[in-house]
Amino acid sequence: QVQLVESGGGLVQPGGSLRLSCVGSGFLFSTYGMYWYRQAPGKTRELVASIASGGNTVYADSVKGRFTISRDNGKNTVYLQMDSLKPEDTAVYYCSGRLLYWGQGTQVTVSS
Repeated sequence: QVQLVESGGGLVQPGGSLRLSCVGSGFLFSTYGMYWYRQAPGKTRELVASIASGGNTVYADSVKGRFTISRDNGKNTVYLQMDSLKPEDTAVYYCSGRLLYWGQGTQVTVSS
C-alpha cells in the first residue's frame, strides 16, 4: 500500500521559516521523482518544487531563492525548506510521487 505522509506545517510569522517533510512507503522511493504542490483557498493547485530521482531540481518562480527541496533516499523522505516566508505562501502543501500518489497535505499559514 502506497503512502505519503506530510508533516511540519504550522503558523509562522512573515519572514520566518518552516521545514516540511514527506515520508513515502510502499514504493521504490529512490526511483521516483518527488514533488511539492500547494493549494491556497479559491485557487488551483500549483507546483512549488520538484526533485528528480537523480537530484535535479525545479522551482516555481515565486519561491526561487527562498525554498529548497531535497531528498534522503535512505529515509524515504523528501523535504521542503521554506525561508523568508510571505503571507502569499499560505496554503495546504502536498507532496507527490511521480504525480501518481499524493499525501493528505499539511497546512502552512504565514501571518502576523
